[in-house]
Amino acid sequence: MPKIIDAKGLACPQPVILTKKALEQHKDVIVIVDNDTAVENITRLASNESCSIEVSGKSDGLYEIHLIKKQDNPVAATTGAMTAAGGPTVFVIAADTMGRGDDKLGGVLMKAFIHTATELDPIPDIMIFYNTGVKHAGEGSDVLDDLKILEGKGVKILVCGTCVNYFELTGKVAVGTVSNMYDIAGTLSQAGRIVQP
Repeated sequence: MPKIIDAKGLACPQPVILTKKALEQHKDVIVIVDNDTAVENITRLASNESCSIEVSGKSDGLYEIHLIKKQDNPVAATTGAMTAAGGPTVFVIAADTMGRGDDKLGGVLMKAFIHTATELDPIPDIMIFYNTGVKHAGEGSDVLDDLKILEGKGVKILVCGTCVNYFELTGKVAVGTVSNMYDIAGTLSQAGRIVQP
């Protein structure tokens, strides 16, 4: 019999945290949520946890996500080795400007920084965008082409979902994955090097 998790109305990242805890103790889990962002976050977690995933929408605006764990998580098994070897290089973009002082200059500097990242050797493994930094991943951004180049080269781009909602960018993120604080904190905790301009 599946373990049922009622995550309706819970703020990010609570649905993900509850799901992760349930999957640590149960192989068969059903999670009930009430928004698309929670569905995306939970299905991404479940995919990383080697689960089969079945999502069904209900007429009352709720979603039921049925997860069945297939095997032990191979990613988790290698995490210690990756950390011991140094872990990934993570660029953290927490603002739409670089440095303090003149915001116009700061915008020019940030644009140059992100463009320069496309030419680095090695390039970053992961880029995280939060607070006003999420604006760089939105439609019409001055650095969108550079971010798409980086993503095409294999850079994982995480964009804070809470920040996307706050700045009313839902549906306007044009590059990367809309993520959650659980993924962001987990990525930072495993980083070998964190660069924040």
